[in-house]
Amino acid sequence: MSETGPAPAADSGLVVGEDGLARPAWAATDPLLREYYDTEWGMPVRDERGVFERLSLEAFQSGLSWATILRKRPAFRKAFAGFEPDAVAAFREDDVERLLADAGIVRNRAKILATISNAAATVRLREADDVDGGLAGLVWSYRPERTPEPRTLAEVPTRSAESEAMARDLKRRGFRFVGPTTAFALMEALGIVDTHLVGSHRRGSSGVWA
Repeated sequence: MSETGPAPAADSGLVVGEDGLARPAWAATDPLLREYYDTEWGMPVRDERGVFERLSLEAFQSGLSWATILRKRPAFRKAFAGFEPDAVAAFREDDVERLLADAGIVRNRAKILATISNAAATVRLREADDVDGGLAGLVWSYRPERTPEPRTLAEVPTRSAESEAMARDLKRRGFRFVGPTTAFALMEALGIVDTHLVGSHRRGSSGVWA
């Protein structure tokens, strides 16, 4: 272990922290990102509100760093009524103007409107004849037969056949800002795939993949 800080673990992209645990470089130094990586990222989320929140935040993250979104997450939750789909689906123009004036969130009109539209699409999914379990059921139905097993950051995929199919399905059902890359990031965040690097202390911790 380095006496001056986290030590890189060979050329894998993993960094061994002072606690002796190996994490990817992006989660090795910033305390907020480290806490998120250690406790949340990749752990199974199967409830409608939780899936809708993560879908919304992944859409807002497009073009920005995840650290920016994570730091603003408390403000996002307050501004978007805790990401309760029924509440967000009921937002009107005065809510849009309120959100555009809220410096605590990402003030992007297109993404705000997409979140409101996606909330309405989430509510509609509850009654869909071809979906069991609403939004959460739909998203989890795209779990692949195998998960990636990346040993380096370069081996971590950014999309898959399943994320492409999920994005098409969501768009067909009225969802916006859900391209294949966003869909794959969602799958990673929810634990549908495990892209923790082999050697990371979090690899396999979700219980979804043996």
